Amino acid sequence: MAGGPIGFTLQLFRGRWFMLFACFLIMAVNGGTFLFGTYSKAIKHTLGYDQTTLNSLAFFKDLGANIGVIPGLIAEVTPYWFVLSFGAAANFAGYFLIWLAVTGKMTDPKVWMMRAFIAVGANSQNFANIAVLCTSIHNFPEGRGRLMGLLKGFTGVSGAIMTQVYLAVYGDDSTSLILLVGWLPAAFSIAFLFTLRKIQVARQDNEIRVFNHYLYVALSMAFFSMVMTILQKQIKFSHIAYVGSASVLCSMLLIPLGIAIRQELQLWRLKQKPIDPLELVKIEQVVRSPVREAIAASRADASCCARPKRGEDFTILQALFSVDMSLILVATFCGLGVNLTAMDNIGQIGESLGYQIHTVSTFVSLVSIWNFCGRVFAGFVSDILIEKYHLPRPAMIAAVQAFSSVAHLLVAIPFFNGSVYVSSIIVGFCYGAQMTLLYTIISELFGLKRFATLFNVGQLAVPLGSYVFNVKICGFLYDKEALKQLAEKGLTRIPGKELTCLGTQCYKKSFLLMAAVSLVGALCTTLLVCRTRNFYKGDIYKKFKDENENIKGEKQEVDG
Repeated sequence: MAGGPIGFTLQLFRGRWFMLFACFLIMAVNGGTFLFGTYSKAIKHTLGYDQTTLNSLAFFKDLGANIGVIPGLIAEVTPYWFVLSFGAAANFAGYFLIWLAVTGKMTDPKVWMMRAFIAVGANSQNFANIAVLCTSIHNFPEGRGRLMGLLKGFTGVSGAIMTQVYLAVYGDDSTSLILLVGWLPAAFSIAFLFTLRKIQVARQDNEIRVFNHYLYVALSMAFFSMVMTILQKQIKFSHIAYVGSASVLCSMLLIPLGIAIRQELQLWRLKQKPIDPLELVKIEQVVRSPVREAIAASRADASCCARPKRGEDFTILQALFSVDMSLILVATFCGLGVNLTAMDNIGQIGESLGYQIHTVSTFVSLVSIWNFCGRVFAGFVSDILIEKYHLPRPAMIAAVQAFSSVAHLLVAIPFFNGSVYVSSIIVGFCYGAQMTLLYTIISELFGLKRFATLFNVGQLAVPLGSYVFNVKICGFLYDKEALKQLAEKGLTRIPGKELTCLGTQCYKKSFLLMAAVSLVGALCTTLLVCRTRNFYKGDIYKKFKDENENIKGEKQEVDG
């Protein structure tokens, strides 16, 4: 073969499949915000915060994690290596400063400082998200539900992955987890600084099958993480056992590299085959079809003179002031806002209902693992439903939002022992599913040209929902009930000491309200289903299929 092993190695590292492998690794360590429930207790205890103050930190975490418009605008005018390096610096700075405060190395950190630190650290993940999602969806535009599900799925399971790593490296020390969240994602972003980029090549026919292979790997990782999490709560693991489980999980992360090598090897072999002149003529006819060129020209004229149709490239303002985006924002506020609130409070919920500390950490791990399951399930299943039945993708969001109301009811009214286990599973699943579907729908309705900014516009309602439900409702009602319990015992609160509430009344009113809000979100999403049903009846990826034929034809001409 021309070029030999060196030529193939260069092709591998320059190819789309290795880039996708790098994206998986970056996303697999990019979910530090989901670990807040694990280390929040250390912050609360060390700094003497009450629940409202702790929930305000959770709000600023959510604010930073979801205000990605500025990173999106930066990505519009700078290369992706700059986006990744900027995010890595912000990630390390934010969490390292939190670690200094919690370990006492920073004297008397103010609440506003802690809010700023966690906002900066959480916001850094937007830079990695933008670089990963924008390059991946450009390189693999068809079947993007599956792609989004995989990428966001690796983020969803990252909480369990990083938990295993920190147990192996630092032992059972939640303050060290904060340090790990600071340096590990930054290190991976720097390692693949120049790997992530848009690559214009002809796509392979078996990409959906390859995505299925990635799915099997991801599911195996999630299953292994869940088994290890359960075993570690039932059996006392030695440090060597923690190292062994983390090593197995890290080895599984390398399997996608083998898949990437296999795909690039197929392309390498294909390049060595002689070109069939008849195939060249066939492709030239497809590429140079006058009808196709006329359609493309009319499309370009329409985009300049009129409001784009769904699926075409919107400007930021056109998308922002559309009815579709308004419905997406309301649904996001109701759906992701309440589920994120539940995830942030899952540790305190378990504590208030009398669960042991090791059981509470199990809830956090279950949320992370089922968050992953929701992301990949929504991506793959929604793609299949569109391909077979042309079911609008927003219909799945409506179903998920209605389902999530059950989780909130299980917290408000625990019908049986262990109801919080079921609730944590449903909350994690529904949050993950909505996140994948949100990004995918925005890319389909408003095009890819401004996707870096628009998907961050779409999630602007998440921090608003988190603030309303987390700080103003859950935190306020929790502290009110805690003070009431102190008063009933004839006690008053000691300044600087954390407030602890016990019993079902701590979260009953707030989660009943959130269950109702989830149903309202489902109704709003149903309106979006009605508006987009004709769009999803057509071939929503036809433009990209045509462009792929053009690339194939141009490649055949050059090779010929």
